[in-house]
Parts: sequence; structure tokens; C-alpha cells
Amino acid sequence: MAVDAKPAPKFKELGVRLVTALAFFALCILPFYFGGWIWAVLVGLLSARMMYEWVRMSDPEGGWLPLVIALAGLAIALIYAGQGLEIYAVAAVVVATLVAVAERLRRGNAEWTAIGLPYIIIPTVLIVLLRGAEVGFSTRGFSQLVFIILVVIAADVGAYFGGSQFGGPKLAPKLSPNKTWSGAISGAVFAVLVAALVGLVIGLPVWVAALLALPIVAASVLGDLLESTFKRRLDVKDTGTLLPGHGGLLDRLDSLMAAVVVAAFLFMAVGHHWPVH
Repeated sequence: MAVDAKPAPKFKELGVRLVTALAFFALCILPFYFGGWIWAVLVGLLSARMMYEWVRMSDPEGGWLPLVIALAGLAIALIYAGQGLEIYAVAAVVVATLVAVAERLRRGNAEWTAIGLPYIIIPTVLIVLLRGAEVGFSTRGFSQLVFIILVVIAADVGAYFGGSQFGGPKLAPKLSPNKTWSGAISGAVFAVLVAALVGLVIGLPVWVAALLALPIVAASVLGDLLESTFKRRLDVKDTGTLLPGHGGLLDRLDSLMAAVVVAAFLFMAVGHHWPVH
């Protein structure tokens, strides 16, 4: 009599993902607390890795020059961002992108270079600008960035467990076959609850925190789907193997990158009402 194979555990990668997340948290917590140049350097190193993954994925025959141009643009933009010079940081992104596109034109498919540099550098600059140079847990930059990160994590965790538990129709089957509508709704609900809790802790009205969370969650989901679109068009499964259980760094931070861009505009509108202790 044949013995049926055991079904794969529903949460078989949960342990590996959790250990990886904790290690990543341990790496980031002190620079995040101090902000300023310490934070900018760490963010720059992480972004340099993401840029490497992007260039390797989108321009595998380009050699070292495309990566050097991209990293130089990233470094210059971060130097300006670390000094709070937003306009100069944006100008650095534009100039670096134009130079990189001009270099890519001779090989073709320059649109991937035109997309890739702003896609990585702009969120990186915003993460540094949002955190600012003030030290401590009670600063505006710390609480705003924590709010974004916790909302994105909550959306991801809620989607992971909700989608695994309830299943149902796929959210975008051609782009990301594992994502379901039940997961997206579960993630949004959990993210709103976490945002409300964070609001209570930092003194932000619960209804404001919940309303801020919804577009941030939507951006995080769209950011994940956008990167899935890029990988499908480039015929790549993962951007790398740096993070066990997650793939590349770009695979792990795609949602956060999109969420930061949307959150930056939201905070521009309500930033003067943000509680500071």
C-alpha cells in the first residue's frame, strides 16, 4: 500500500524568515536610534547592495561601469540628503540617471537603467531625510519612520498569515501567484490596528493613524507587485540570495521603498501636527 507524501508545512519558511528579520533588526537599531550620518551610512550600504542586485539583474552584460555610475549617483545623493539639501539630492539623482542612460544606450534596453536608478535612490534619500539628525526615540524623524516600518511589517505579516489561512482568489495571479485578496485584506486590517496602537503610544489620534496607514499599506502592496513585474519582465526569480527565506535585499525592501515615497508626501501634509515629545 502506497504511503501518501506529507503535505508541505503551511508556514515552513516562517522560522528562517523570523531569524533573518531579527538579525536585520539588530543590525539597524543603533544607527536608527542615532540618526544623522551613522544612519545615512548604513542606509547607503544597504542601498548599494540593492543597486548591485538591480544592475546585475537588468544589465548582466554591462560590466563594472554601469554599477560604478549608479553607486556614484547614490553616494552623492546621500551626501546631500545627509546635509538636508533635498534639491541637490534630487539633482544628483537626475544627473546620475542621465549619465547612466547615456552609457546604456549603446547596448540597448536603456529604459531599465532609467527606471532602476530613481527606483532605488529616491526612496533611499527619503529614508535619510525622514529620519533626520536628531538623536533618540522621541524625535519626529524616529517616530515617523517607525510608524512606516511597523505598518509595512504588519501588512506583510497579516497578509502572510491571512492568505495562508483563508486562501481564496488571487490578487494578481500573473505577477505574484501567492498573493490573495484574503491576504491583502488581512494585511490591511492588521496594519490599521498596529497603526492605531502606535498612534496611542506616540500621541497621534487613532483615527489619524488609521487613515495614514491605509495609503501606506496600498503603496507597500503595489511596491511588491511592481518589483514582481520587473522580475517577470527580466526573467528573474529572486534579485539575490543575501537574506535566507527572503531572497535578495531588493526582494525584502521593495514594499518599504514604495511606502516611504507615499508616506513622505502624507507627512508633508500632516507633519506640523505630528506629536513630538
